Amino acid sequence: MAYITDDLTPPFQPHVLVADDDATSRCFLGDGLRQLGACVALGVDGHSALECARSEAFDLLLLDCRMPGMDAVGVLTALRNDPGAASACSPAVASSAELDANDQRALLAAGFHAVLLKPCSLQDLREILQLATIDRRHAPVLDDGLALKTAGTPVVVQALRGLFRQELTNIDAQLDDLSADAGAFEARLHKLRSSCGFCGAASLAEHVVSLQQHLKLAHHGAMLPLSDFRRSLRQTIEALQVP
Repeated sequence: MAYITDDLTPPFQPHVLVADDDATSRCFLGDGLRQLGACVALGVDGHSALECARSEAFDLLLLDCRMPGMDAVGVLTALRNDPGAASACSPAVASSAELDANDQRALLAAGFHAVLLKPCSLQDLREILQLATIDRRHAPVLDDGLALKTAGTPVVVQALRGLFRQELTNIDAQLDDLSADAGAFEARLHKLRSSCGFCGAASLAEHVVSLQQHLKLAHHGAMLPLSDFRRSLRQTIEALQVP
């Protein structure tokens, strides 16, 4: 879905915290993310990372699993339990050189958005960096101006939205089954993204993009934000009800 943007608006520069006690890993991750356009702060252990994340708002946290004193899970748990922390709700990625499938599942269950296995490549970092844009725009549930620009007339918009509401109702009922099949889910999201554009469902479109980004990270282990997506889905269904 295309958004109309002001040409004078500067490009978004994600603010990333990298915490790793290994100097080589810390150097590669920091330099790699900077090459990709991020502003990077570095931490050498869990305690320094926690204090930094409490005082500064980061768009992404990249935390090593085996830092001395406080590991990645400890840092994230402390942040999530501190509503006053500036980065309490920031997307977080756990990194490690050794993680089996059970370890990865445990990290996702602990609240990490994804898992990064080291050594990694710049492409891996590029994909991880996409998580920094999640929920950044806070778009409206329905954007009538965008729908009119796409569909042309109010009559066409109304007709499309009637069909769209039925589509969303079906997805809501099938979501648990859909999410169990990554291929089928991605195909459904691709179609839904187009429908969102035609009907001006701006907020839902952003949640669709978020899910697509998470699906691309599946080879690292990625937690699908289904609860946020379902909430947006139902908000859009409610907004589409005819008064």
